[in-house]
Amino acid sequence: MLSKRRTFIKNSLLGVAGTILPTYGCQNLEQAKDPASGKPIDYSSLDNAFAENVLNISTLKDPVLIESLALLRYKNNFICRVRSKDGAEGFSVANNAQMRSLYPIFLNRLQSFFIGQDARKLESLLEEVYVYRSNYKLQNLALWVPLATIEFAILDLLGQISDQSIGTLLGGVKNPAIAVYRANNYRGETATASIEKIKATVAETQAKAVKFKIGGRMSKNKDYPPGRTEALIPLVREAFGPEMTIYADSNGSYDVKESIRVGRILEEYQIDFYEEPTPFDWYEETKAVADALSVPIAGGEQEPSMRNFRWLIGNDALDIVQPDIFYFGGMIRSMRVARMAHTKNKLCVPHISGSGLGYLYMMHFVSALPNAGPYHEFKGFNTSIPIECPTADLVSRAGVIEVPTGPGAGILIDPDFIAKHEVVQ
Repeated sequence: MLSKRRTFIKNSLLGVAGTILPTYGCQNLEQAKDPASGKPIDYSSLDNAFAENVLNISTLKDPVLIESLALLRYKNNFICRVRSKDGAEGFSVANNAQMRSLYPIFLNRLQSFFIGQDARKLESLLEEVYVYRSNYKLQNLALWVPLATIEFAILDLLGQISDQSIGTLLGGVKNPAIAVYRANNYRGETATASIEKIKATVAETQAKAVKFKIGGRMSKNKDYPPGRTEALIPLVREAFGPEMTIYADSNGSYDVKESIRVGRILEEYQIDFYEEPTPFDWYEETKAVADALSVPIAGGEQEPSMRNFRWLIGNDALDIVQPDIFYFGGMIRSMRVARMAHTKNKLCVPHISGSGLGYLYMMHFVSALPNAGPYHEFKGFNTSIPIECPTADLVSRAGVIEVPTGPGAGILIDPDFIAKHEVVQ
């Protein structure tokens, strides 16, 4: 990697700890070779990090047997409710934008598997349910979003029983407060119109970092409207000054040649990372862009495969990994990606699904990250779901939000709101 990328990552890293969990998930089946040097790529440190236990359930001495697992629906809001045989409950709110299409997979492929299982064995259950009814054939958002919804409810259950936050269960809270970057999307508007709206959204949270959109989204090098990207990049830096951290996201707009051309402009204006320059599943092309540029390359929002993340990390195709904890099947799987990245001095800056309570789950995940980036995505709070949080006000102050410290997710969903939901059969 080039020197700027190394410096950026080194300045933001923390330590990692864990115990070994035997697993089949990431075996080193063959020795890939670095195309530049011809030397075999050593994946052993990644595989060791992958194999570490994620959950700390040492305080849970007795089995937590799952008696029921229900999906509740009110209009287009979905809540997962899990109950233990001892009467404890855990809740999660789904990624509603996706669940309205995917709820049959929750009901037909996942729900029955968890009934009667010991919730303390969640890590192994996630591997077993992948094979159950050949669910691996559905690997992608179709499987991962419903499964993440279940995982979050079970984590909430375990937290309620053990009186620990989700971050504590995930290995311990390392980041009790999170600095946010304000994400926005004003594609389709001119650079001049876009910059005014970007400034307004940043002012709402007083964030010290911002991410803006370039290109046209999987657009085969087309801008939207034409010329917007080249005009907007200098405007963003001029508007916020040299001290502001600024990220750019192309959503896979470019081929390699155009990615590098736009990347040179980003470097000129000292943009701090460049997200998805090429389409997300163009792995070799992503590496070619990373090799050519000094601006750190970020990606992983759409990635469904642990094995592909392993390749992207091991081959230095990404400097910053961005698993979406809904799209990738939960916090446990995403933590394994983060720990693999940590072994290579790479940051984790997870993508956030803006639907439901995605921002809340992202905060708990980031609180436990050993290699959290300096700023994390924020799209605004969802006020349509009435919740109470006794330990944090969930307000951005000078761009920083305190992570709830209460048991589980640290929130109480209004019982009257839950009562409006009906069990989905």
